[in-house]
Amino acid sequence: MRFAGLERHALGVVRAANRTKLRVVTERPLLPESAVDDLNAIRGGFNELIGLRFVSASYDEVVAELELGPTHQQPYGLVHGGVYSSMVETLASVGAALNLEAFGRHTVGLDNHTSFLRAVRSGTLIGRARPLARGRRTQVWEVNITHDGELVATGRVRLLGIERGTAVAGEVVTVTSGNGAVPQPE
Repeated sequence: MRFAGLERHALGVVRAANRTKLRVVTERPLLPESAVDDLNAIRGGFNELIGLRFVSASYDEVVAELELGPTHQQPYGLVHGGVYSSMVETLASVGAALNLEAFGRHTVGLDNHTSFLRAVRSGTLIGRARPLARGRRTQVWEVNITHDGELVATGRVRLLGIERGTAVAGEVVTVTSGNGAVPQPE
């Protein structure tokens, strides 16, 4: 994932990893203060369609919120399970992408297991993703979604780090802004 300021930062992490020969870098510089703004600027596409907004992002946690409306409901007036699954997939993917960028990799999901614990009709969902396992090739992230402080859904996503330039579904994977434009590196 490339967005303003993070590419330069990632290069420093790779150099640190090469010097120490660690599989996973444990001491990393802080993400730029603009990281959340950058995530919201490139969210586009599906994330924008459902109204997902990033609140904070670090190597160890990604938080986003979603203001619920009628478009998020299934015919019974409850929040559709796909909303929870989408939040889980997105937050885990962003967390893994922030970590794998340092190794020159993009991120694709392999498994998404989301459990719905409590029905919700309206309000704001808060999703919080944290890593369970972080490697250069695969990562596992857990996501908890709350509504008014109560846990309403949990999920676990296994992600694969793929080399830049790798084709998936017949095309090379690139990060887009959601409108088809590819952000250019600085």
